[in-house]
Amino acid sequence: MRFEDALSYLLSLGHETLAIKLGLTNTETLLNALGSPHHSFPAVQIAGTNGKGSTAAFLDSICLAARIRTGLFTSPHLVSITERIKIDGRPISEDDFARLTNEVKTTAEQLMRSGELETLPTFFEHMTAIALLAFREARVQLAILETGLGGRLDSTTAAHAEIVAITQIAMDHEEYLGHTIEEIAAEKAAIIRPGVTAVIAPQAAEAVSVIIRRCKDVEVTLRLVEPRTALNDDLQLGLPGRHQTDNAEVAVGLAEVLRESGFLISREAIIKGLSGAKHPGRLEFWESKPQILFDGAHNPAAATALKHYLDEFVQPPITMIFGAMRDKRLSEMATILFPNANKLILTEIDNPRAASVEDLRTAVPSDLDQRRIFESLSVNEALQIAREITKADDLILITGSLYLVGAAQQILQAEIAAVARREIQH
Repeated sequence: MRFEDALSYLLSLGHETLAIKLGLTNTETLLNALGSPHHSFPAVQIAGTNGKGSTAAFLDSICLAARIRTGLFTSPHLVSITERIKIDGRPISEDDFARLTNEVKTTAEQLMRSGELETLPTFFEHMTAIALLAFREARVQLAILETGLGGRLDSTTAAHAEIVAITQIAMDHEEYLGHTIEEIAAEKAAIIRPGVTAVIAPQAAEAVSVIIRRCKDVEVTLRLVEPRTALNDDLQLGLPGRHQTDNAEVAVGLAEVLRESGFLISREAIIKGLSGAKHPGRLEFWESKPQILFDGAHNPAAATALKHYLDEFVQPPITMIFGAMRDKRLSEMATILFPNANKLILTEIDNPRAASVEDLRTAVPSDLDQRRIFESLSVNEALQIAREITKADDLILITGSLYLVGAAQQILQAEIAAVARREIQH
């Protein structure tokens, strides 16, 4: 199977944002048939609404600084699907990805024929199995697994991680997880099972009470991270934004748990890992004229964190390109972010769950100057408009969804590559 074939097969299973089937049975059956790769290494599972990817990036960077061979599974990707599976900080090769996809595909189809599976595993269930196979093959010493959606029924939970963490819980994915903080917290807290060690980020009181109750029910002693307990004020985090402090604290808490369980992680490795962490698409600057800032803020809590960063650190006028999924709290996000834009471009993302320009226009606050608003039916067109209306010393901000960030980066990378080819030819 070629890489292109592997990608086509996975996409044929349905878009990951729509073809969601919560439950562990398919993943458990598939992993068992693949020889239970998750039994080959210890694992950390990270759940939460916001910050779980950043926490995973911090922890991976710490472990790499400590010379621990890691496997990192995150989602979504920005440009290439191989970004989701990293070994020692590097994405899996396209050849390895295709080979492992073929192994999972063949096994899943055999399980279908034998009646052990009623339906093919979903895109994300396949991805989880591919990642765990890759980690076993690479003989990783530790797997770091970012939960996809929720926790209780997310396929990463089938890996039975011995150490778990819960980052900030906020309102998101209500159609799957519940319509209150308490309901959403219960879904995420369900990854806390008997025998695990649980590290919990600072939370709203409603979420904390749910998590504490879960820990009591399964007799787990939780570790509540207190803000700014483990970090030196002089430490420069690799990921910008004050909101990253809590994520870094959770990563430090996880590193301490790993040290207690036998991993050699020095304080120097923690400091080096925190300062060297990278997480593309989250407050990520690209140097150009004008400069571009990418941030995948996709719910009101993430939008608030972005706004705080803009208010404190961004001086130039902002041209904001905004696109989002239609099931998000668009009006709340618009109210938070749009006042920071000197010029606003509403755009549609090539995604079956994406909000239309009409959806986005409805979310615009009524007191916003309509002369500052532009509309685009594609990300490519939005980038063209932004370049035309933005001065060289100003800033283009691309936000609202990681899918938007990924689409924009793919277009821009293709342009950069085309320029490089022309320069070589001449």
